[in-house]
Amino acid sequence: MSGFDAPSNGPGNGPNVAPSEPSLGRVARRRRKNLEALIQAGRQVMGEKGIDAATMLEIAERADIGAGTVYSYFKSKDELAIAVLESLMTDLAHRIEKVTNTFVDPAQVYAFGIRTVIDTCIGDLRWRQLLHRSEVMAGAMFRQMGPFATRDLRNATQAGRFRIDDAELVWRMANHAIVGVALAITSGEMPTSQVEDCVVRILCMNGISLDEARDLATRPRPALPDS
Repeated sequence: MSGFDAPSNGPGNGPNVAPSEPSLGRVARRRRKNLEALIQAGRQVMGEKGIDAATMLEIAERADIGAGTVYSYFKSKDELAIAVLESLMTDLAHRIEKVTNTFVDPAQVYAFGIRTVIDTCIGDLRWRQLLHRSEVMAGAMFRQMGPFATRDLRNATQAGRFRIDDAELVWRMANHAIVGVALAITSGEMPTSQVEDCVVRILCMNGISLDEARDLATRPRPALPDS
């Protein structure tokens, strides 16, 4: 049973399939290459310094792209930061999948994903600095990780482990809860020791008992592979 499994089609239902190189013109290929380079450079620079301290000039230099050219792809650093965050979310979903592919219990797949996303929100500077923009953070999470998470919710429901009838609604509520928990912890309003209890409560949204949720939340969690 895989975790955060990606469906096979279109936006909102899985990752987009990029056109093959031969089908793209030279200009389109160059634009796509530059876009990918900027997002990758943004990931690196923002990971090292945080979003606030990173500059568009530094990111452009890291991507080996002219400083003025950056603004033909992203109108602002904020817009680039969101693109970076979405890239990181998709990457994390696939890293989670590599771990949870080994799980037998589909409910454990979803529980592992919830805990891992909360830990990443708290621990990764690039995620943490956007938590105060909760609507942006939750919206990106719903779009990028939603296809994976709703698949896992449905798998667990079909196996009789969860009892829900609207996976998208449950995931929408869960990702707002995740952002709220992470923001409360990073702002010092809640101790990190309460993360596990928060995961338990989020799992209870799936129609299971407190004891069932606690069992899922306390199972061993293998380390993620490197990105």
